Amino acid sequence: MRPALRFADTEASSGVVLLLAAAAALIWANAPFGETYAEFWHETHISFEIGHWVHFDESLQEVVNDGLMVIFFFVVGLEIKRELVLGELRDPKAAALPAVAALGGMIFPALIYVGFVASTGGEAMAGWGIPMATDIAFSIGVVALLGSRVPIGAKLFLLALAIADDIGAITVIAIFYTDDLSLGFLAAAIGGLIVIEGAKRAGVRSMVFYVPAALTTWFFLLESGVHATLAGVALGLMTPTRPLFSSDEFDNKARRILDVYPARATTQTAREHVDYEARQLMAVSHESIAPLSRLEHRLHFWSSFAIVPIFALANAGVRFAGVDFVDAITHPVALGVGVGLVVGKMFGVSLFTIAAVKLGIGKLPRGTTWNHVWGLALLAGIGFTVALFIASLAFDDPALADRAKTGIFAGSLVAGLAGYWLLRRTTPQSDVDAPTDP
Repeated sequence: MRPALRFADTEASSGVVLLLAAAAALIWANAPFGETYAEFWHETHISFEIGHWVHFDESLQEVVNDGLMVIFFFVVGLEIKRELVLGELRDPKAAALPAVAALGGMIFPALIYVGFVASTGGEAMAGWGIPMATDIAFSIGVVALLGSRVPIGAKLFLLALAIADDIGAITVIAIFYTDDLSLGFLAAAIGGLIVIEGAKRAGVRSMVFYVPAALTTWFFLLESGVHATLAGVALGLMTPTRPLFSSDEFDNKARRILDVYPARATTQTAREHVDYEARQLMAVSHESIAPLSRLEHRLHFWSSFAIVPIFALANAGVRFAGVDFVDAITHPVALGVGVGLVVGKMFGVSLFTIAAVKLGIGKLPRGTTWNHVWGLALLAGIGFTVALFIASLAFDDPALADRAKTGIFAGSLVAGLAGYWLLRRTTPQSDVDAPTDP
């Protein structure tokens, strides 16, 4: 199976766990003991000091958002690097279409959001980046439910679009959702990245060096005012895509070890000699796998099935007790986010895709029709993980954050159901090379 499809399969499965975690958060926050949700996530703090210059004091929710989510964004960085170097985005012409589609899917939702909150003004304006994000796990999960009704090319188009969307969202976080900068700590963080890059080029391969260096860089970035999760993205993009040993080198080294191994294994030679050869073979095998592939394989499961669900549990708990739901869903922030996700994504992705095809910038994948494009554009409106993350950065006012979350839930639900309905009605055309005009 192609790496991109393996990745999509994992994302589809993790979407179920993510949905359960979000449901658990909503049930917990609205249960008779719902006040314990805020007490646990917002009022429970982890704090420590190291000497006079390190002071750490954050709530459990902040530890999840600033700490655990670094691993999620590190995996995102790995995925982006893989797609840019080895995957669907390595060919500029193939990458152009999902990149242009993602751009439309970011511009339209942001404009719609601003249109809804323009009269409100104030802090509400800061949420314009929320409806720009696409949740890969949920969108791919819906596509998985449709099976062969969605061509493989269309699935890869959605995956590439979502990854391009991630690049845009990360850029928005870095530029527009950064607190007051501490240039000293920022310089130290950049210095940490330079040291890590230098060690990589010098051939240092031990995680004993890279883990402490990465943690130090993360702390410096946390203190600088730039969101610390960007350290994860940067480190993911810096991860090598080539193994130490090529395929031929692996073959030669493995054969030399195996030529010796059977002879020793069938004699009375001490067991430690046999174990030594086995360890040598393990080391050669280890270094014949690219660090990017190795780390993605190790971390993707934990990121998808543990870290992201914990993030949802810590952030999705909106308390509706005593709140007029109609007022909540019709609040300008909720409307801006919800309509931005559904209408903004649908028209932004679709119209920019049509324009790109008409201008010869790219062409639709084989078997993909314009109905597929409209359906996939709707699924791109399922914004959850990164949308919730940006909402936590955009608003200090808990009431505005809750309205944004309400819009995320409602918009994502409508986009998911509408996209599923449209794609289910669309007959796959596996033999079609060029779709008819929209």
